[in-house]
Amino acid sequence: MTGKSDREILANSMFEDDPNGNSAPATTEDQSSKVTNHPTKSATVTATTVTPPRWGPQNKGAQELASLYSPGKRAQEIICVYTCICLMIINLALIVRHMRLDRISVAFVSALCGIITADFASGLVHWAADTWGSVDLPLIGKNFLRPFREHHLDPTSITRHDFIETNGDNFMVGIPILGYLAHYFYIRSPSEIQQHFGWIAYVFLCSIFVAMTNQIHKWSHTYWGLPRWVLLLQSCHIILPRKHHRIHHVAPHETYFCITTGWLNWPLERIRFWSTFEFLIEHFTGLKPRDDDMKWAKKLT
Repeated sequence: MTGKSDREILANSMFEDDPNGNSAPATTEDQSSKVTNHPTKSATVTATTVTPPRWGPQNKGAQELASLYSPGKRAQEIICVYTCICLMIINLALIVRHMRLDRISVAFVSALCGIITADFASGLVHWAADTWGSVDLPLIGKNFLRPFREHHLDPTSITRHDFIETNGDNFMVGIPILGYLAHYFYIRSPSEIQQHFGWIAYVFLCSIFVAMTNQIHKWSHTYWGLPRWVLLLQSCHIILPRKHHRIHHVAPHETYFCITTGWLNWPLERIRFWSTFEFLIEHFTGLKPRDDDMKWAKKLT
């Protein structure tokens, strides 16, 4: 478990009730200065110092990271989104074509396992990208690690991203899986497809939830204008609920990494899954977890 109360979580996580501005600055009061304009009296002057915001769109680190989003990256995301959507439609049509009533129960159980697999995969990728590596790394730094660093400094920036920017990378992951599945339908006979229909349902639902993970993640940061069906899925914890994900956004962002359904967050935390891996990696390599993340968090000016 996280060991944090609801009050602590709210006090230390992002200001999401600030209409996605998320930019309330911290202030400190200095009462040490005194003015003696009267020979017999002195007046204490309270000086209020406004410090740069810890997070939000006004944070300098967040602004610099957002500026690294390039036209080339945008082109890659557009191609991936449209390719993946086409493969989704093709595979769905093939699955409906081969669906038999006696395979529904098998398909349901397999699909549920696929969703759980997607949730674990989201946690593994999220943990790895949050915890290790640097924005300065060739190829993967600016293209794939940058959004994770930006998200911790400006958590609601994801709500200002359009569908392409939000989902481009996750849809890219779904392309080879769905491409293989479409090829499988092409090379196998109808009897073989029926025999392996449970496996097909597992792969399809896993790939769909992997592809939709960041959209689900975006919904968990959106506090206005969500469709009722999304709110219903969140309230039933079929997809990642908003309050549940807020636990991750308590600095230093070291827990609750699974962001598809969030089902695995509690059990993985109970067995100290992520912290154990971090300890082993730091012990054998000397690398410190979230070192690059902290570097960007300190870039206030």
